[in-house]
Amino acid sequence: MVTNLTNQYSIQKEIKSRLNPVNACHSLQIRWSYNFLGKDTKIKIKRTIILLLVLYWCENWSFTYREVRRLRMFENRVLRRTFGPKRDEITAEWIKLHNEELNDLYSTPNIIRLIKSRRLR
Repeated sequence: MVTNLTNQYSIQKEIKSRLNPVNACHSLQIRWSYNFLGKDTKIKIKRTIILLLVLYWCENWSFTYREVRRLRMFENRVLRRTFGPKRDEITAEWIKLHNEELNDLYSTPNIIRLIKSRRLR
C-alpha cells in the first residue's frame, strides 16, 4: 500500500483509499452471512486482516471529527456483520444491534483507541 504525502494531501483521501478495498473484500469475498464461520473466527479475521490493512502507518494521521466518525462507522459496520442481527424477545422480529450493544459484545478497544495507542508507542 502506497501513501503519498504532499502539502495538499488530505487524510480524508487516505482513509477513503484504505476503507474502500477493505469494504469490498469484506462484503464480497469473506461472506459474513454464512454460518460456517464462527464469531470467534470472524473476530480473529477482523483483528488480523482488516485492522492491519486499515491501520497500516496510521501513527502519522491527524484526525478531525469527520475522520473519527468515518472510522467508527466502518468499525461498527464490520462488527454488525460479525455479530449479525438479534431477535427481539417481545415481537420476535430481527433487529440490528445498537452501537452500545456492539461495544459490549466486542470488548477490545475501538479503532480510535488503537490508533492513539500506536502513536504513543
